[in-house]
Amino acid sequence: MALHSDTGLPAHSSSSSSGSYDAVIVGGGVGGLVCAAYLAVSGRRVLLAEQHDVTGGNAQVFRRRRAYEFDVGMHYVGDCGPDGLLPAILSGLGIGADRVAFRPLNADGFDRLMLPGTTVDVPVGWDAYLKRLCAALPAEQAGLTRCVRTLRDIAADLRGGMTTAPGAGRAPMSKALISWGCRTLGDLYADCQLGPTARTLIAAQSGNYGTPPSTTLNSTHATMLDHYLRGAYAPVGSGQTMIATLVEVIEAHGGRVRTRCPVERILVSDDRRAEGVRLATGETIHAPLVISNADYRRTVLDLCGGQGFSSSVVERTRRATMRAAVATAYIALDRPLDLPNTNIWWWAHTNIEAAYAQALEGDGSDPTFAFLSFGSLKDPDSRTVCPPGHSNFQIMTLVPPLEGPPGRYRRDPAYEAVKTRLRDNLLDIAEAAVGHPVRPHLTHLETATAHTNHRYIQGGSGTPYGFDDWGGHGRRPSIRTGVRGLYAVGANSSFGAGILGTALSGISAAGRILDRPLLSEVCAGTTLADPSQLPPRTPDFDPLRISRGRARQNARGLARIN
Repeated sequence: MALHSDTGLPAHSSSSSSGSYDAVIVGGGVGGLVCAAYLAVSGRRVLLAEQHDVTGGNAQVFRRRRAYEFDVGMHYVGDCGPDGLLPAILSGLGIGADRVAFRPLNADGFDRLMLPGTTVDVPVGWDAYLKRLCAALPAEQAGLTRCVRTLRDIAADLRGGMTTAPGAGRAPMSKALISWGCRTLGDLYADCQLGPTARTLIAAQSGNYGTPPSTTLNSTHATMLDHYLRGAYAPVGSGQTMIATLVEVIEAHGGRVRTRCPVERILVSDDRRAEGVRLATGETIHAPLVISNADYRRTVLDLCGGQGFSSSVVERTRRATMRAAVATAYIALDRPLDLPNTNIWWWAHTNIEAAYAQALEGDGSDPTFAFLSFGSLKDPDSRTVCPPGHSNFQIMTLVPPLEGPPGRYRRDPAYEAVKTRLRDNLLDIAEAAVGHPVRPHLTHLETATAHTNHRYIQGGSGTPYGFDDWGGHGRRPSIRTGVRGLYAVGANSSFGAGILGTALSGISAAGRILDRPLLSEVCAGTTLADPSQLPPRTPDFDPLRISRGRARQNARGLARIN
């Protein structure tokens, strides 16, 4: 019987005494759920503890007026075709399209880039994307071609390294990756002699990771572009359906999901081993493996109190800066939207570095760029997104990250004044972007800020993007920490933020624990779970209810749709 190299646990350990687990997962975001699911289907007895009412983190939804459902962060995902990475990660858990389906956005323009004097609809495919850029800026064709092809080659190399089949040799790194992968997008722009409009167009979707070209590694931007140029999709039935299905997998394989269950402390022994967790209730849960999906800074400095980590890691984590935070206006109208199934990236001007500087200075109430996502266009058949004849969308912008916990901010007059200015400015941008008045048709409007994100997600500094500088731009911690048996997954890991990045951190952590190349295995078609073990879907299936975990599915307080 094989033993796990970190813990000495049998590969299929039997159930331990009551209240004891093989692994505790702290936090129910995508990274924690994916890791917990792979451990559960591999025979580990797992507990996932989530402080909020539902699991999902930035992939969850919320409901308003018993009529509207808004996605918090799963606005669109890329690479969900037959050979896509996210479907492969799900299929390895026995999750097929019958349980989690993805609907493609407009293949001829899934993202509309709106700059003063220039609008580009981004199509699927690197060649089509380059052709569209060159048609918009013919005088920049040579520089655009060199820049885009360099990014394409970097992305292909990085993807190949992740998905190489078990036992196959790794192809030599490309010249593009060697020369440019660890340099910034700003450096590549300068080398390609691109003008301001071309620079802003190429980085117009940078709100997917939240940093300007001057500090963004080419590897980061290339993988983001490749992710969507392989096809942009939206989950059918909201991102909460994927979350609920991961919960079903965990519980169907003997795991336990507990919501309203905040962890107060990760227990670390004097010889730097994880020993379990202590809950806020005072309950202690022993386990030789702990996987933290909490914010990395909170994991190291608060939950562990620095215990077991080297002084250099503690200091680097304490000094780390975060990427931009997000503010969002959630909007519902009493009329449909006459738009294709696309997103809109709106920019006030073509100086992208100045736009980021303005976004990250002051109080963030005067946006220079914004992202619009239209839930009612992406899931038109949904009974929960909005009533027939209505529309549902949101407009987001970047704002300065919080410097610490927000404290008592609600009903603070200064906070409310900034929030009101931000809301009004976002409405102005929305009307400019969609091309018709929004205010006369409003049936619901609310604004969320970095404070809101911290309150519900407890994300570091209110950002969904993770670290900006952890001892160097682009540098991020490994999923394996210096504490034996403790892993850290989520938006701060080296796999990056976003739905796919956090899912990759989860499957990679599980692979390290199980000592097998899970990602390359599932990309090659391996399935570790039997789909027949999953519960049947009934007509009253509600992913938000399932995402609370079996013990609290019917607890009071669940918002519903009429």
